[in-house]
Amino acid sequence: MKRLRYLSVALVLAGPLIIESTHAAHAAGGGRLVSAGSVTLSGLAGANAVDGITNPEIHAAEADAGSGPRHNPGPAPEVRAASVAAAGSEIGVTFAGLNHRDNRLANNGNQFSSEPPDQALCVGPTSVLEGVNTVLRVYDKAGNPLSNVVSYNEFFGYSPSINRTTGEYGAFLTDPVCHYDADTGRFFMAVLTIDQDPANGQFTGKNRLDIAVSDSSDPLGSWHRYKLPVQNDGTEGTPNHGCDPEITPPPGMTNASACIGDFPHLGTDANGVFLTTNEYSFFSNGSNGGAAYTGSQIYAFSKSQLVAGAASPTMVSFEGPALGPFRSFTVWPAISPAGQEATGSGGTEYFLSSTLGDGSETGNTAASENRIGVWAVTNTSSIDSANPQLRLSNRLINADTYTMSPDATQKNGSTPLRDCLNDKSALFGRDPGTGAKLGCWFLFLDPPAPPHQAFGILNSSDTRMNQVVYTGGRLYSALGTGVRVGNSTRSGVLWVNVAPHVEKGVLKEAEVKKSGYIALRNNDVIYPAVGVSASGKVVMAATVTGKDHYPSASYTVLNDPNPTVKIISEGVGPQDGFTEYPVIGGDRSRWGDYGAVAMDGNTLWLASETIEQSCTLAQYLTGAIGSCGGTRTALANWATRVSSLNI
Repeated sequence: MKRLRYLSVALVLAGPLIIESTHAAHAAGGGRLVSAGSVTLSGLAGANAVDGITNPEIHAAEADAGSGPRHNPGPAPEVRAASVAAAGSEIGVTFAGLNHRDNRLANNGNQFSSEPPDQALCVGPTSVLEGVNTVLRVYDKAGNPLSNVVSYNEFFGYSPSINRTTGEYGAFLTDPVCHYDADTGRFFMAVLTIDQDPANGQFTGKNRLDIAVSDSSDPLGSWHRYKLPVQNDGTEGTPNHGCDPEITPPPGMTNASACIGDFPHLGTDANGVFLTTNEYSFFSNGSNGGAAYTGSQIYAFSKSQLVAGAASPTMVSFEGPALGPFRSFTVWPAISPAGQEATGSGGTEYFLSSTLGDGSETGNTAASENRIGVWAVTNTSSIDSANPQLRLSNRLINADTYTMSPDATQKNGSTPLRDCLNDKSALFGRDPGTGAKLGCWFLFLDPPAPPHQAFGILNSSDTRMNQVVYTGGRLYSALGTGVRVGNSTRSGVLWVNVAPHVEKGVLKEAEVKKSGYIALRNNDVIYPAVGVSASGKVVMAATVTGKDHYPSASYTVLNDPNPTVKIISEGVGPQDGFTEYPVIGGDRSRWGDYGAVAMDGNTLWLASETIEQSCTLAQYLTGAIGSCGGTRTALANWATRVSSLNI
């Protein structure tokens, strides 16, 4: 019986103050952004594999500050608990989206088990495209699948992450984002792609943003693909940002001084498509003379050239801009409903960011904060000229207090993977050498029996900004924060409504016009995503979990007089995945990195992570191990819920 073995590769990451700054914009004239051919989504087979535990089953995670050590938070703001209710009649279609089983068994099973899902959601005139972690699928607006479950490796033209027949490793893709741009009638999609050594799976250091643009408003049709290297170590035409090197590179590591363009996010204005990343040292923590974290990178591309399928579209980059005394972190670009982009100052794209993180990125080690960053890139119409003159400016402005949130709790229930790891029976007999009982844990591990695995809690991220929307001259977003509700500190949300003002191409002022907290008594609200309806309703999708709820999909109308958290779909069991059990690869249960809201005329589409299955250990061991009747896999059970909201 095979044991799960884990790759040895690991990534080590490690009154308002007014700031106006402009930064050198590097116009590549296309240069680094190059065409990678085309693909037709409906032509991809997307074959699924059968159940089974296959070695290797998981891969070392890519860089992400949300999974690293967290400093002690300050006192959480005291807030009033919101009410909880069932979803109202404004919910139209709701359906179970992609889940861990889809993710793991796609591409003939040549995938890794992975957590969390990292949701992408974009909605066109007739279809809904959902992406999670390493796969995507297209649905009609009634929730019926229009495509197979397709891996991003297939879509972007890479060999599988792990070929389970030959043992060869391909590219490792993660962090998908997508947006349907109603003004051009095109879908835009991007992922972070990390190269692996084919022989041993070692990350080489080379990584890129893979970008795709649909050729029509039908995502099942053809797409143009582009590649942008972002290791930023001087190779492949990249600048050298001085990321901390690995002193003794192991076999397969070709770019030991590589940076990594982590956590990409996408926004658009009338003229440009914008991608931002958080740039870490790929392999080291700053102890070898280089930078552990360099700041956010902002990449601007000509929208018209991308839509036209130009071989080498114009690109302008802003490299590691500061926000006053802080390094930039998760500078999230705005998306807008059709016709709502800012057209003043030659075209303007806005961004929001927080200033806290866990301290290792921004340099801000305060226990709490009451400032956020507002950013503007102006003169975006010049991106189509021979000499683009985009200008970046920012301001640090006052906001309500936020602090690092505690891990979220979940309602107790059946956890068959945990029960398997804790099984003390002689399910598989006894060890011939010691006579010790070989319990269910023997499926995964060699003797001796592992220590007890505790019931999981859910990672609630840090204080990074989440999805940003610009409409009606305002910016809307939300971030996670600790909140004091009654006698306990819970995970909650701070949302903001920001009025920016640009004058002569520079962000002259910005102000939080309205904001508020969303918190629940004895429960947690995590991973918010905000959208704005055509009627002006500001809606937040999020996961609700705690004493009274298994992880569940919810929405809240933030600008109601008394916002109520409404449950779209109650979770049916607790999270039971490998990242929450240290003995098989985790030290904190990874729960999402982001949800999504897509704006579709008078309808909002929401996507949040949930748990949509539950089973016992006996069911887990019946039939295909870990399948529970085709509802999960051996190592995880996360799912997603996609819903339309007419409001």
